Amino acid sequence: MSETVSEKLRKELFSNPENGRKTASEEVLKEADGYAEGYKDFLDRAKTEREAVETAIELAKNNGFVEFDRNRKYNAGDKVYFNNRGKSIALAVIGSESVESGVNISAAHIDSPRLDLKPNPLYEDTELGLLKTHYYGGIRKYQWTAIPLAIHGVFAKKDGSIVEVTIGEDENDPIFVVNDLLPHLAQEQSKRPLSQGIKGEELNVLIGSMPFKDDSESELVKLNLLNILYEKYGVTEADFLSAELECVPAFKAKDLGLDRSMIGSYGHDDRVCAYPALMAITSLENPKKTAICILADKEETGSDGNTGLNSDFLYHIMDDLCREKGKSTTLALRRSVCLSADVNAATDPTFKDVMEPRNASYINYGVVITKYTGSGGKGGTSDASAEYVGKVRAMLDKNDIVWQIGELGKVDAGGGGTVAKYVANLGLDVVDLGVPVLSMHAPFETVSKLDVYMAFLTMSAFHKDF
Repeated sequence: MSETVSEKLRKELFSNPENGRKTASEEVLKEADGYAEGYKDFLDRAKTEREAVETAIELAKNNGFVEFDRNRKYNAGDKVYFNNRGKSIALAVIGSESVESGVNISAAHIDSPRLDLKPNPLYEDTELGLLKTHYYGGIRKYQWTAIPLAIHGVFAKKDGSIVEVTIGEDENDPIFVVNDLLPHLAQEQSKRPLSQGIKGEELNVLIGSMPFKDDSESELVKLNLLNILYEKYGVTEADFLSAELECVPAFKAKDLGLDRSMIGSYGHDDRVCAYPALMAITSLENPKKTAICILADKEETGSDGNTGLNSDFLYHIMDDLCREKGKSTTLALRRSVCLSADVNAATDPTFKDVMEPRNASYINYGVVITKYTGSGGKGGTSDASAEYVGKVRAMLDKNDIVWQIGELGKVDAGGGGTVAKYVANLGLDVVDLGVPVLSMHAPFETVSKLDVYMAFLTMSAFHKDF
């Protein structure tokens, strides 16, 4: 039976996004599954921004990148990286065209919500040893109780030495926990609003209970714990004052679902975009336009500080690249484009009421273009131009990439932001594009393997063809 006129018009005129697992070839689906294995390994190795930078540098060096030297001259095809205090990083591949003609930038962030230790964290109460924390980024505090935690970070000692700490990841390591109240005695707690079910000052991490073998002193549990730390790491209580220690979930990244179509892990936001961006640039050879990948810190707290993208980090990188060639930094920036690679909230069928279905994102429907973020009346967004979104659409379709467009929930439901507005402030065209995530900002988030792979294909196409 031949198509009717209306059927033909529907195909031609309607926008009908489809589930990528229905439309993608078996070859692509197999590639996505294989790609996910490397991503899971990255998640397990890089649970903090410092570890992500270390991993990025290792991968970069293995692919011919060298640290940028202002006293050197660079040619087309050269690969360099900029290490910003070990907590953010930029990688660049020099293009055959002048840097003044503009560069292609992918920007993701490598920090994730967590519990940070306070400067004076260790104390003893009722002969239990605990750590005081200050939560980092937007968390739902009740989710962080009664789950296994690991401690990652560094002590910076007065002599300038750095002591790295990772406890809770090895199979033989101990783990830690924030205790919650048993339901039998939680009548008053249960009356609290959900946001106050666990208060910030109740997020205390249990780390020990064994007293030091000396019954003539007080705080023997604390003493024993400090003695353990001293014997293993050479640190004292005063060294906590200049430490950066993070409590993160001790979960490993795992396949999720009977069909193994998804990945469950801590830290998808935003390592699920950082990893594809990193893999894309480290595999890039001889681009026309200079390609830059930025993996930034501090996005979850507003991108402030010298390792966040609300700093002059990107400007300084561009200035270094332009100065070496005797070119104008301002012209280079004006002619540059950026993909702000950050996640969007996938529609959860249990909580559909916070989404506007025609403009929501869905698992397995590919990467999400988010034209604007912000909240309320588009507050706190860069709002990408129609012209730039059109060019990105064309690139995605040209490369057979599964993609969708989405907003972060209903207009009055809330909102959120990314690094896009800080990049846009430098005069660049920028749009958010990333992976849809279920349970965003939870200690254990969910993404689709297909969507992760599509993010990689997008970043690769952006640097090669845009």
